[in-house]
Amino acid sequence: QVQLVESGGGLVQAGGSLRLSCVASGRIFSNYVMAWFRQTPGKEREFIGVISQSGGSTTYSDSLKGRFTISRDNAKNTVYLQMNSLKPEDTAVYYCAASRFSMTSTATNYNYRGQGTQVTVSS
Repeated sequence: QVQLVESGGGLVQAGGSLRLSCVASGRIFSNYVMAWFRQTPGKEREFIGVISQSGGSTTYSDSLKGRFTISRDNAKNTVYLQMNSLKPEDTAVYYCAASRFSMTSTATNYNYRGQGTQVTVSS
């Protein structure tokens, strides 16, 4: 089992920045591909991006590329999501997820997911 705990969410004004963190425990963190998703009520979970086990490769949703950046620190068992130039439409619950396998944008391919952290962007 892998336990994932997100933090760093909150209320921010449009144009601002936030950095989310996701701390993993329970297994060898560096064995896992890590991804970020977000979800708003009534909508499908949206893929944000994914980072490889070593951190050397990242893939992002085309719509968010350039504003959002994923990084990881395997020594701290932590993956980060840096969000810049935030917009009201970025308001959502943000989740991290872990997989032993490929870097995929499909949420159901990830074995583990955190509880999420709320991000609210005011206009």
